[in-house]
Amino acid sequence: MKKLAQIASAVQVSSTMAMDALAKQMKADGIDVIGFGAGEPDFNTPDHIKVAADQAIADNITRYTPASGTAALKEAVCKRMREDCGLDYEPSQVVVSSGAKHCVYISLRTLIDPGDEVILPAPFWVSYLELIKMVGANPVIITAQESAGFKITAEQLSAAITPKTKALILNNPGNPTGMVYRREELESIARVCVEKDIYVISDEIYYGLLYDGMEFASFASLGDEVKERTILVNGVSKSYAMTGWRIGYMLANESTAKVMSNFISHSTGSPCTISQAASFAALDGSQNCVEEMRCAFEARRNYIVERMNQIDGVSCIKPEGAFYVMMNIEKLIGKTIHGESIQSSDDFCRAFLKNGLVATVPGTGFGAPNFVRWSYSTSMSNIKKGMDRLESFLAG
Repeated sequence: MKKLAQIASAVQVSSTMAMDALAKQMKADGIDVIGFGAGEPDFNTPDHIKVAADQAIADNITRYTPASGTAALKEAVCKRMREDCGLDYEPSQVVVSSGAKHCVYISLRTLIDPGDEVILPAPFWVSYLELIKMVGANPVIITAQESAGFKITAEQLSAAITPKTKALILNNPGNPTGMVYRREELESIARVCVEKDIYVISDEIYYGLLYDGMEFASFASLGDEVKERTILVNGVSKSYAMTGWRIGYMLANESTAKVMSNFISHSTGSPCTISQAASFAALDGSQNCVEEMRCAFEARRNYIVERMNQIDGVSCIKPEGAFYVMMNIEKLIGKTIHGESIQSSDDFCRAFLKNGLVATVPGTGFGAPNFVRWSYSTSMSNIKKGMDRLESFLAG
């Protein structure tokens, strides 16, 4: 038999999914594992959203929709972006697809030719790197240091741009770091993008989960020239606890949106009709459910950060959004814990799962080899137990 496609064969398994799967298998085997790996809220989808889905089924709204989504959902997206982010888009500039991850892939497919370069700040969400490779592009990684709040500067961006650079992927608020760019920081980055004429895929899926009273600034809000070069990626998964409903959306200029719609029409076709009805209810209805979840996440963040920074050998900076903490384990590299040699975050996570019965995610897959990601999208009870187990594990 002939070989499989090189691009497909080179795709690596998601480290977050792999660790989550291992933890779930251990739980299924009766082992008392606490999981901090998966990036999804532990809340149930709000009732009014589920009711909308039930009603769609009862009304036989179960057939194909337009490939780029229903008119009603596109209107709701425009309304939500206008009210929350001050953005003015028309429904013809909205493209709905099967989740925000799919949106990033479609965006790359629309913008990128094989051999183009895509700039990717690190730490990065694990799928970005693989998605760039999947479209035949070359990732150019810029490392954002913990001391800089895990944020790149305009100077770093400018230095990384070459004649082959086509786009920048910007995730704000960020996964895995929880960092949030201020408006003035985004403006500096935007000036470089306009001057160098590169596109920006701005993934803002966590924009509803900010803490300490922070104001969110959407990249597309920074001016007409910036907006024209931006594909804005968002969705309902994180803020509405709808990860399994698989609805994301993109906003772009009309010509770009048309190309994305055409691509979807010949690949996946329209997103799930019932999920679109549920997403309309999420975006168009009361946003109280978002605020309730945000407040719970903020309380969890405060606890986990305070406890983590009291434990010898590890530390973290305080994230400002999303629901992740990046734990610095530089002081543990080269040490032996419970008979396990810790040479990397992968070693730490394996040893911690085996001996501490806590599942976390190594920073290696995020481009941050001396860090470990904790997701605090779990109960306060589990967070307290997890911190207790971390303290015991490191005490030897």
